[in-house]
Amino acid sequence: MIKVKCGFVVLALIAWIVGGPSLVFASSPPEVKLSSSSICHDRESPPWYDRTQRYTSFSDLESCLAAGGRLPKGAALTLSHGDSTYTAAAIPRYDRRYFGAGWSDVDGGDCQDSRAEALVETSTTPPVQFASGKRCRVVRGRWVSPFTGRVIQNAGDIDIDHVVPLSWAWRRGAWQWSDEAREQFANDRVNLWPVESSLNRSKSDQPPPSEWLPPSGQCQYVARFARVSKVYGLKPTVSEASFLKQFLGRCQANNH
Repeated sequence: MIKVKCGFVVLALIAWIVGGPSLVFASSPPEVKLSSSSICHDRESPPWYDRTQRYTSFSDLESCLAAGGRLPKGAALTLSHGDSTYTAAAIPRYDRRYFGAGWSDVDGGDCQDSRAEALVETSTTPPVQFASGKRCRVVRGRWVSPFTGRVIQNAGDIDIDHVVPLSWAWRRGAWQWSDEAREQFANDRVNLWPVESSLNRSKSDQPPPSEWLPPSGQCQYVARFARVSKVYGLKPTVSEASFLKQFLGRCQANNH
């Protein structure tokens, strides 16, 4: 678990993040508007951007397109990740199945899948209780939600959150990985947090920290997001990178 008070960790993450434009707060106009006719308008396409009053907000064109939007007629979007350049149309539509069929027993040493292993490892009162003597499914323990600080004892009230959402990872480079690499990512403990089911479902599988933050533990959450993205070579957009850099900078400043 990342301790944001450890200044060198935050500084290392800030150094990794590519600098960008100033932080855009929630009250600022969105970078991209998805119109009621499912067209993605960014600030570079006036006057349609200004005329669009009924819309869904997105941080970038890639996210808008991934949500089912389309570019205006005649427009094209060129994307760059690492040394590769391609159009948005080259990215296949995201499907959860690309990351494996749900929770897997990656280590293969027992009947516990990655959900059960996450619950066992994070319970603050070991041992946890299992549904049967086979010790496969966890039913009770004591977990402290990193999203709220709330203590949860019934495993049925917990969802396992992907700190870096699978859909976001797909658009930021995971679409080029092998099936095995994507399944490993989806079950990697460093990217899994037991949290309240209601909060995890409100986050859904789409947004980066620039669009969704938990009620508490925000610095820890953003630092974990940046760390996992760095380890797996995922590439945030310029606006996303700018948000991460400035947010972690404020976290660092507040710890002094």
